[in-house]
Amino acid sequence: MAGLLEKFKASKGKDMDVESYLNQLGMEEGDLMEEEADAWVKSIPLDRIVDVESVTKELRQGNIVLLNIAPMYKKNKVKLRQSISELKGTVNDLNGDIARLSEERILMTPSGIKIKR
Repeated sequence: MAGLLEKFKASKGKDMDVESYLNQLGMEEGDLMEEEADAWVKSIPLDRIVDVESVTKELRQGNIVLLNIAPMYKKNKVKLRQSISELKGTVNDLNGDIARLSEERILMTPSGIKIKR
């Protein structure tokens, strides 16, 4: 991460391709998932109703899920509502939290992590 910060500092005041900079986040040597962690933040697309199982598994393992609902929203809004309802129940059972961040993103947390609104 230090490498990205150095690039940012060096380019301050110059024309910088922000899109390129943002796309490189987490791609510097040593920034990839090389280390063990107590929990992860995982981005998961909700394509089908069976994806609810993998989201539930991640939450039960103590991971935070950033759910992309755009794929299912475009296909079937009824199944999307059913999936979110099921996930909301799981989050409540785990004493976690759930919040919509944007039209396409929902943040879900496991036990012990709350979202400040």
